[in-house]
Amino acid sequence: MSLKDRITDDMKAAMRAKDALRLSAIRMLLAACKQREVDERIVLDDAAVVGLVDKLIKQRKDSVAAFEQAGRRELADKEAAEITVLQAYLPERLSTEQVQAEVAALVAELGARGAGDMGRVMAAAKTRLAGKAEMSAVSAAVKTALAQ
Repeated sequence: MSLKDRITDDMKAAMRAKDALRLSAIRMLLAACKQREVDERIVLDDAAVVGLVDKLIKQRKDSVAAFEQAGRRELADKEAAEITVLQAYLPERLSTEQVQAEVAALVAELGARGAGDMGRVMAAAKTRLAGKAEMSAVSAAVKTALAQ
């Protein structure tokens, strides 16, 4: 069963359970998938869906920060609940140590030296670690590895 099929099944289950918050978050995710498929005239595979979920979670985190800064606790709570729903569709995340080990292996493979190679290492890291780790943590690990 593909990830999109699982999301669709979860939407149906949320409808039956009358879980409005979960249903809203899942519909938003499916709408984003459909929009991307229409815009780019492609059919999303599981990796692309995971990337899209990652992007939506990042947007929600930014919204939570903005709402909290503006004193809108109820909106921040709604966005945080959507993050929880979306995180169910991500594969298990790598720990900090695992990310550092993967980045160290990439740096060794590419023979990268210094900050000038950051773009090359990040491009390779994005393809290898997409969905498995948060890219901000990967970026920090790359900076640390290249500084040594």
